[in-house]
Formats: sequence, structure tokens, C-alpha cells
Amino acid sequence: MALGGLNTEEEIWQQLSNPSTCNKAFAELVNRYSEQLYWKIRGIVLDHEDANDVLQNTFLKAWRNISEFHGNSKIFTWLYRIAINESLDFLRRKKNHNLRSVDGNMSIAHSLMADEYFDGDKSAALLQEAIATLPDVQRLVFNLRYFDEMKYSEMSKLLDTSEGALKASYHIAVQKISNYVKQKN
Repeated sequence: MALGGLNTEEEIWQQLSNPSTCNKAFAELVNRYSEQLYWKIRGIVLDHEDANDVLQNTFLKAWRNISEFHGNSKIFTWLYRIAINESLDFLRRKKNHNLRSVDGNMSIAHSLMADEYFDGDKSAALLQEAIATLPDVQRLVFNLRYFDEMKYSEMSKLLDTSEGALKASYHIAVQKISNYVKQKN
């Protein structure tokens, strides 16, 4: 449901720029983009509860920094970038707290299969387990390319990285995932 007939991002942006309509316009953003952002975040952090926390942090950061958005990109692109950065920050904090080992990643398939929000089979859980062994940036690049089918040129703008570096990172990630899955089978 669009807020007061707000159908385009430009209309929402105009409402966000106006202090008297900013709250309602932001509520429209949350309604419009929550599910899409949730699944992007979930692909990075894996756990449902963690994804919800990161999504909430994403919207809090967006709300606090709404004055920093100048309309140079789509609002969703801006939110997506915040979500990715929040996801990576979450993973770094989590890694610093429990310094996860490769053995710790083996339980990911089991915990995903037990997660009521996970709708994959054992092979999908094994893939997620393999993806979890990747360094954060490789995992992100793999998820964006493999699951979201994002073009390298779009990724380059989103992550401020060269297309060549992204292609190399993806290629290395695919090799590591293949090797992991071969070892498990």
C-alpha cells in the first residue's frame, strides 16, 4: 500500500525531504523494502534472528542519516548499501566474539536444517555451510553474483571496488566452495 499515493521513489524522496511528512514517508520505505532487504541480509548472516537485528540496525542507521541522502542514487540502492555494511559489521563483531573455526561451520548445515525459516534441502544447507567458510568479502561477492545475479558493474558501484577484483574474488570463492563440497561428499 503506497502512502498517500506515493508510487515512485522520487515522490517518497520529496516526502522524506519535508519535515512534516518525513515520518510517514520513512514508514513507507520500511513497508516497501523490509522483506527484500531481509533476504539480502539473511544471505549474508544466515540466521533469522541475526538478520532481523541487522535489518533493524539498517533502518535505524538510514533514519539517523536520512539528511545525508541527496538523491544521487535510488533509495533502495542507498538502503541496500547500508544493509550490506551493517551485515559485514555484524559478522566482524560476531567473529571477534567467538572466533569461529572451520569445525564451527560444520554445524551450520545442521542449524539451518533445524531453522523453521530455512526452506532448502540438505544440498542447499551444505552450500550455505561452504559459503560460511569464505572470508566476509568473498562471501558477499559470491552471494551478490550467484544468488542475486548482480552484474559486476553494479557490484563495483555498490562496493567501491574494481570489476577485476570482484571477478577474481568470485572465481576464488567458487573454487573454495567446490573444494569444500567435494571434501564433504
